[in-house]
Parts: sequence; C-alpha cells; structure tokens
Amino acid sequence: MRTTLKRLLVAAVLVPLLALGSAAPALARGEGAGPAAAATDIKDRLAAIPGVTVTEEKPTTTGHRYFLLTYTQPVDHRRPWLGTFQQRFSVLHRGEDRPTVFYTNGYTLGTTPSRTEPTRLLDGNQVSVEYRYFTPSRPQPADWSKAGIQQAAGDAHRLITALKGIYDHEWISTGASKGGMSSVYHRRFYPDDVDGTVAYVAPNDVDDREDSAYSAFFDQVGTPACRAALDAAQRELLVRRATLEPRYAADNAAVGNTFGTIGNADRAYEVGVLDVVWAFWQYSTEADCADVPAAGATDDQLYAWLDTHSGVTSNSDQSLAGYTAYYYQAGTELGSPNFDVSHLKGLLHYDTKELYSPRSYVPRSIPMRFDPSAMRDIDRWVRHDAERIIFVYGQNDPWGAERFTLGRGSEDSYVYTAPGANHGAKIAALTPAESAAATAKLLDWAGMGAAEAGRPAALAQSAPFTDLDRAGLLEEHHRL
Repeated sequence: MRTTLKRLLVAAVLVPLLALGSAAPALARGEGAGPAAAATDIKDRLAAIPGVTVTEEKPTTTGHRYFLLTYTQPVDHRRPWLGTFQQRFSVLHRGEDRPTVFYTNGYTLGTTPSRTEPTRLLDGNQVSVEYRYFTPSRPQPADWSKAGIQQAAGDAHRLITALKGIYDHEWISTGASKGGMSSVYHRRFYPDDVDGTVAYVAPNDVDDREDSAYSAFFDQVGTPACRAALDAAQRELLVRRATLEPRYAADNAAVGNTFGTIGNADRAYEVGVLDVVWAFWQYSTEADCADVPAAGATDDQLYAWLDTHSGVTSNSDQSLAGYTAYYYQAGTELGSPNFDVSHLKGLLHYDTKELYSPRSYVPRSIPMRFDPSAMRDIDRWVRHDAERIIFVYGQNDPWGAERFTLGRGSEDSYVYTAPGANHGAKIAALTPAESAAATAKLLDWAGMGAAEAGRPAALAQSAPFTDLDRAGLLEEHHRL
C-alpha cells in the first residue's frame, strides 16, 4: 500500500493550495465546524457550514431527508480572488452513522430525490453535485477555460472537505458515463478524499486521433443479421433524405427550434442519422433488433425510428444549449469518438470527421483548443497509481470500446463487464460471482464488511429496490 507521505508529496507538487478569501484555509483546517456541530437538526447543521445555503427541503421516503443546496466555489481554484459562483448540490440524508456516497453525475443536477446503486447497497447518505458550467452552476460571465477536469476536481475536493464535518465516516464516489469519468478525474488529483470509487461505463479516450476501437466494436456487436438491419435502416434514412429532411426541418420549426450552432437543418439531420446506430446500442438491447425498420418500411416508420433513437429535436440550438459544457470538454480534454461509415458512401453531404465532432455542437463564440495531454495523464495515473476503483462496463455499449484498463501499479482495483448490457450497466447486471465480489469489495471500502463490528449493517444485495432507486435509474437514463 502506498504511503500517505508519498501522496502528500505528489499533491504538494500537482495541486495548488485551495483558497477562497479567508474561508478556504479555515475549511481546510476544519475550522468553522463549531457552529455546524452545535446545531442539532441536520438541516441547520448543513446550513451552518461556511459557503453552504440550503435552498429547499423536499419530501422523500421514510428514513431519509432530501435537501437542495448551493456551495460557494471559486471560478479558478488556482486564483480564487478572480471570483466565485454558486454550485448546486443535493444531500440525501440517511444518518450520520452511515457511509456517504459522492455522486459526480457529470451534468446538470437532478432535483428529484433518488439514489445510485452504491447508495442503495450501502444504505448510506448521498451527496450529488452539479458539474461546473452546467446551468445554473455557471459563473457569469463564463470563462470557459475554467471548465476543465482539474477545476471540477477542486470543486469536489472543497465540497467533500466541507461536508466531512458532518459526515465523518467512509466516503465512496460514483458516477456513470461522464459522471464515472469525473469520479476518476477527482481521484487522480485528490486520491485520498474518498475510500473507494465505483465508475460506471466510463470512456477513456487516451488518443483522440485513434478511433479504430469504435469501428471494431460496430463490426462485432450483436448478430450479423442485426448489424445488417441497422446499417440498412441507417442508409435508407439518407436514401429518403429528400422526403424526410424537410419533415425534420418543419417539425423543429413548428416548436421554435433553430440550428445556428450546428449550421442548418440538413447538417443536423445528417448528424442525427449518424447517431442512430450508436444510440441504438447505447440504450437498447439485441432483443430490440426486431423493431428495426425492414426493407419496404414506410416513411413514417423510418422517421419514428430515427426519433426514438436519435431524437428529431436533439441537434437544435435549444436542445444543445443544455450540453454546451459537455461538448466543450469533449473538444478540449475528453476526446470524442469517430467510426467507419463506409456503408453510407455516396449519401453523405458533409465530411464526417468535421461534422461529427464537438466543435459542431458548441457556439463559435466559445473558443476551443484540444489538450492531448489531459487524458494521457489520467490514463497513466490509473495504470500506475490508482487504488480502490471498480470499473463497470456493458458488453454491448459503444462507449466501452475505449475504456479504462489497469496496469501493474493499479492496486485493489477491478474492471468488470456486464454480459449483454448497454450504457446502463450496473453491478447487479454482472455475473452472480462478479456481482458478489464487487459488492463485497464496496462494503469493505465503506467500512461495512463483516469484520466491522459495531457499525450498522449494510443491506447489500438484499437491499430493497424503492422509489428512490427507480428515480435514480430514470435520472441516469436521462443524462447518459
């Protein structure tokens, strides 16, 4: 096991001292916990933390309390004097004697009481945070150069540090897709903030110029018959473009949608068609191949299928605005996928690599410059220094084509693949043996293992699936 001294030395070199006026040093020393500790009700204790504002308490299931809050964060953790913004987060309170799950959802905060799979398995508290630069957690004016992964890791570190004055038992971080990526990035810069991480379906695009893994995925996923049917339906959407694209444009115009960011309705339609097979495998299963429009399908059937899997309005300015922060990150640090579309030869109006890229989805007023070193650094850390991380992938999820892999330096970390699963893969979808092993490891990291005497027992795999869990699945499906 690596020594704490080594981590402290690495942190001293890589991570600037966080400060926010006089409040941040006090938080780092644990000062300011007195008023919170003196309060009795959990709502009052949360509100007493410097920088925290409780904006609302919502009703939820028996045994829990649910709060929406904001926390004052510096726009730039390296230069906190440049200003602050209010970052939204929520707390699902179960009890101060329970472990706490830190949910880095990677996108906009959901405001309905819900819990993730680790929270259910641990019967714990859950802190969910909105990723910086997703509205309303966006500084005004927005300096987009401060939207990167290290600044977001600083947000997580400050918030966890502040909340540990109340929740002082073990912490587990988690997230799915971009949220899973964010949980890993946070651990890279602040490895000791939490006791373990469960990262679901987290892509790892180490070399953004090399995307052959995605093409290989689409060449082997599912059955040959299903792949052929999908390619044929995708091609037919372009063959019938003269009929379907005007309908697409008219449907968007009817609800007031515009296409200033992506360029025009024709470009947006082509992107939607390029997306449709990817989206099919991301959200559907092989059983859904039976619903792919067959040769001779009507225009209505083809159009409805496109809308189901790609979304007729999803490339409009109005829809893209909610994801500007994601596409900005993809185009500056995270990378983005590309894949072979030779079966569409002769039907495409635009260069696929140019059209199907993050720059197409971000307003031109926001400058973007890609940093190829960001993901290489993360990948090296996972291979050489990562500890206590569980990666869960779906066998039929295209986002898993480029995934995190462990190296000789990775300790107490594991990669699992759920058979037949898509982008919604969970520990519960693993084989029984792997699900049991992953759950046992999670309980161990959270101090809930069999050897931990005197601690509340975890519900683990017998944990009841409640409305909170159904809401959690709906929230993740909405944002993945």
